[in-house]
Amino acid sequence: MNKLQNRRVLLGVTGGIAAYKAAELLRLCQSQGAEVRVVMTHGATEFVAPLTFQALSGSPVHTQLLDAEEEAAMGHINLARWADVIIVAPASASFISRAARGEASDLLSAIILATEKKVLIAPAMNRAMYEDKVTQKNLANLTERGMVMLGPDEGLQACGETGFGRMLEPGALLQDVVSVFQTGVLAGLNVLLNAGPTREAIDPVRYISNHSSGKMGFAMAQACAEAGAAVTLVAGPVQLVTPSGVERMDVTSAAEMSEAVMAKIEQVDIFIATAAVADYTPEHKAVEKIKKNDQKMQLNLVKTVDIVSTVSSTYPELFCVGFAAETNDVEMYGKAKLKNKSLDMLAANLVGVAEGGFNSDENALKIFWSGGEHQFEMTPKHSLAQQFVELMAEKYNEKHTT
Repeated sequence: MNKLQNRRVLLGVTGGIAAYKAAELLRLCQSQGAEVRVVMTHGATEFVAPLTFQALSGSPVHTQLLDAEEEAAMGHINLARWADVIIVAPASASFISRAARGEASDLLSAIILATEKKVLIAPAMNRAMYEDKVTQKNLANLTERGMVMLGPDEGLQACGETGFGRMLEPGALLQDVVSVFQTGVLAGLNVLLNAGPTREAIDPVRYISNHSSGKMGFAMAQACAEAGAAVTLVAGPVQLVTPSGVERMDVTSAAEMSEAVMAKIEQVDIFIATAAVADYTPEHKAVEKIKKNDQKMQLNLVKTVDIVSTVSSTYPELFCVGFAAETNDVEMYGKAKLKNKSLDMLAANLVGVAEGGFNSDENALKIFWSGGEHQFEMTPKHSLAQQFVELMAEKYNEKHTT
């Protein structure tokens, strides 16, 4: 199972003999499906050449705070936003000291200061340096700021001494990276999602559909699985890889999607309707391809089943989450659909714009529930999904506690 599928890992490497182990950590993260980019301090380049990490990651290694090739020379901001998680391994005493003081004198420390994502620190240094009161104070400072200390381990060090200060082995660090996304907030729950578009056949060749890529729905499925849920995903016609640990059912039309959802719905605790289901379908499907003869052709359409409304009205005890893609008045339409469809939560987003929404890897969502709302700003869909799932779990627990 690729436990880091679609995740972006920023690996920071600082000066120390353990820098060579960072190459193995990079490979292990990639083996779990992660995209990895590397930032090296000047000290790190004295131990391992940047070309090593470039060859392994397939991406340029970043070493300079002010990079003329970066747009607006703000590489630290771009990398801080790009990452889903940051791990510094090894983290030298010098780097830990700079980070604790809030310095931004090199690229890696500037990224640490600029990021809002989870930061993991794997200390590696001589045992006396690690035990020193200043180092311990610096580590406590970083922990207080929300960073997670991984190790160090105890054992024989490069200097010949024995004690605490060895960097944890790459395999152990990999599990710590994976655990960032495995929150457990949906542990023991069954979640059913639908995602992607539907295709409504006109004849054996033509159909009615929409621009939905399914990316947001698949990201939600992955985030639910990482949160500990047993996840079933009913997918329309999309070209996406099934998230790790997710059971997938492929359908084409709105009728097929409705049938698949209703066949599973009694077994679940949460239903998340991310699919862009066609509102109408041709009244009659031609058995053979319709020939282009006349200047005009009339196509009669009939309404399809409103899947999420059917589910929420038939199973009011079920926690039901809807999605609404709008081209204008997101808040007005979002609140109206929340009420009219009797949903527990509704996520609305703007589509038909240059960035975000359909076919994009990023999105922004306005979340509504009875008596509250929350805005998630533009961010990669997989990161957005994780944030949304945490909020959803909170509201689910509130409903069931009440």
